[in-house]
Amino acid sequence: MNIAKIKRRKRLSILLLGFIAISTSGFLILSASRDSLIFFYSPTDLMEKQDIAEKVIRIGGLVREKSIMSKGQSKIEFIVEDGENHILVNYAGILPDLFREGQGVICEGKIGKNGIFRANKILAKHDEKYMPPEVADALKKTGKWKGVEEEK
Repeated sequence: MNIAKIKRRKRLSILLLGFIAISTSGFLILSASRDSLIFFYSPTDLMEKQDIAEKVIRIGGLVREKSIMSKGQSKIEFIVEDGENHILVNYAGILPDLFREGQGVICEGKIGKNGIFRANKILAKHDEKYMPPEVADALKKTGKWKGVEEEK
């Protein structure tokens, strides 16, 4: 055999093994990170989803006026809405200082079989300009957007 052919085959086999190794490691990384991803939904988006029961997700919107009800020591129940739909949220824990009616909120937790969202973390809107893009888009569609338009 020719020495050039041997070198070419060796180079090709090294490239092929490298491609297989990179592909395998990429697949393993993606499959491992799939479990740690947390998706964001508005209450309207939740109406369309079927397979999210008992999965950790985030929901966002505005806390409905006069919907906050205390359910005992450090337990609270309130409604998150996006202008079209709403969802009832149960939370046990300390609320952020900026949490109040009419303000933007993001809740992380799971939807129970009864359709009530059980939050384990509450994130309140931290200033007047910030709102997650998904929530802002949903509020703009319904005409309830109160924020400042972005400069382009």
